[in-house]
Amino acid sequence: MNALMLSSQFLPLLGFLLIFLAKHDEKKIATISFWCSHTLGVCIIALLVLWGIGGFTPHEFEWFTLYATGDYRFPVLFYFDRVGAVYLFCVWAIFSIIVKYCRVYLHREAGYKRFFLTIFGFVFGLNLVILSGSIDMLFAGWEIVGIASFLLIAFYRHRVQPVRNALRAYTIYRFCDIGLLLGAWMSHLLFHDSQHFSELAGLFTHPDMPPAGYTSLLLLSVLIVIAASGKSAQFPFCFWLPRAMEGPTPSSAIFYGALSVHLGVFLLLRTTPIWGYHYFTRFIVFAIGLLTVIVASISEKTQSNIKGQIAYASITQVGFMFMELAVGLESLVLVHFLGNAFLRCYQLLVSPSIVAHLLRVEGAVDTDFYIKKPSRFRLLPASIRNTLPDVLDNTLYVFSLQEGNLEMMVRAILWQPLKRIGAVINAHKSGLTSLLGVMVFLGAWWMLERAGMGSHYLAIPVSVVMVLASLSAFSQKHSPVAVWNAIGLSSMLAGVAIWFLYPNAWFDVAIFASGIIPAWLLGVVVLAKLLKNENFAESPFVYRAMAETQPRLSLLLFLSFLGLVGFPISPAFLGEDLLLSHASSHDPWFALPITLSFVINGIAAARVFQRLCMGRPSELAVVKEPCRPE
Repeated sequence: MNALMLSSQFLPLLGFLLIFLAKHDEKKIATISFWCSHTLGVCIIALLVLWGIGGFTPHEFEWFTLYATGDYRFPVLFYFDRVGAVYLFCVWAIFSIIVKYCRVYLHREAGYKRFFLTIFGFVFGLNLVILSGSIDMLFAGWEIVGIASFLLIAFYRHRVQPVRNALRAYTIYRFCDIGLLLGAWMSHLLFHDSQHFSELAGLFTHPDMPPAGYTSLLLLSVLIVIAASGKSAQFPFCFWLPRAMEGPTPSSAIFYGALSVHLGVFLLLRTTPIWGYHYFTRFIVFAIGLLTVIVASISEKTQSNIKGQIAYASITQVGFMFMELAVGLESLVLVHFLGNAFLRCYQLLVSPSIVAHLLRVEGAVDTDFYIKKPSRFRLLPASIRNTLPDVLDNTLYVFSLQEGNLEMMVRAILWQPLKRIGAVINAHKSGLTSLLGVMVFLGAWWMLERAGMGSHYLAIPVSVVMVLASLSAFSQKHSPVAVWNAIGLSSMLAGVAIWFLYPNAWFDVAIFASGIIPAWLLGVVVLAKLLKNENFAESPFVYRAMAETQPRLSLLLFLSFLGLVGFPISPAFLGEDLLLSHASSHDPWFALPITLSFVINGIAAARVFQRLCMGRPSELAVVKEPCRPE
């Protein structure tokens, strides 16, 4: 059974590597995709059969320990139970359908190989989420799924709107990482060596003796709910999912109609013993689901495209799942998930030929068939609509057109204040130079005070400078190099602050730096070559399309971007967990600024990659040389 779990996990990665090594040959790519998806299906079916023979009991498998020091331990841990069985089967079934569908649908598409690479990377991350045995492992898969979403939404990178919507979705993903990162930190702090999913239920067997204080459990529950709500596009994050439909129809089907949108539900199922311990947090989950159902069901009525309607319909059903989870109907949620996933996948796959589909339906009924376009005021059933004043009906219509103004609200609350602070920092041309000067001063101060006051006092000003550097990168608009250097500076300051807090953690800080410094240096070198003949002072917002004009350098920039944000391909990913672990064991207050900096840095780095590597090359010359009036 352990071998089958490993095979189910790593077969998508094998397919990714084989496709990457293959030339841009549609026949070879289709053949590799066919055999990998079918082999994955055999492994998953065999795993389900063996699990059934064993009595459907949960199975945990620890492969090896990635790193251990002191009280910290990062095991590569897999866990399989009924929740994982349902999700894993659904992933394989829909993935195999999408692979077969795309072999024809994307024929002669310029990004044929790129699409299959991203899909296989997505399935690898999704299986890692499903089979993870701890929240640390789950976060690794969570990050892979987020990057795959970003790339697939921006698949048609010649068009501005898909690229912009990709950054919007990735911004919400990164914000939700605050909840998951801090949740992982708090699980280490509260449960120590018992944060495995297989052990969570046992910690809450005695209602009168919780494993931590009620306030701590409430905070951890709120963090988990934030992460789940953002990933599943629940209130107030409903707006990003319809915009994610800018990608190819098959990616919309597998991501936002069937699988990715249900990952928030999966997270809540995995962590039910934590957030379900409080009636108050159950009420929060129920209220989020109810508000989502109301907003999404109304907004669906005024969508001008069928994919937007399906997106809001899927959001509505996930809202019902949140409500079912809040009242303790976990088994019903699993059945609901299967039904919604397969239905939305089918609807999205047939959406390109919906007109032909309706014509076939018209021929089948053997009578007149009229497609009636709903009027602008048919947002509610006639029995209810007739009792409402016209003013209220019109208000509901405007509300649905504006999708509740949720995007403006989230932007005003979360991002605008951060941008204003960053703009103040960037208003001084020597802002980053001043930050470096401050660091030199702090270093000298530490050397002088080492024999006297504890060095951990220096962590406070260092953390402030760290956050300011991240905000500078977040609001910088004219210089990609300045953004990159600010991100690198902020990341290095995170390690320095932890070193001040706990000098004995120098080796763990070195692990973190071994991922950050090479990625930062690689990015600096690549940016210097890419921007050799560019002038950002004239047109800073132009998409440069260097993924086509400089494909190799763009790939290197993408890899450096992944390393700089702590993606699970470099030691920086483990280093982030180590830094948060040390913060939790010595000064828990530091977990918030370091997490905030990591999240903001990820958004800023993604924007640099997006601006430089995406767009249409032929449009760049037009923007650089504006037409003069005659």
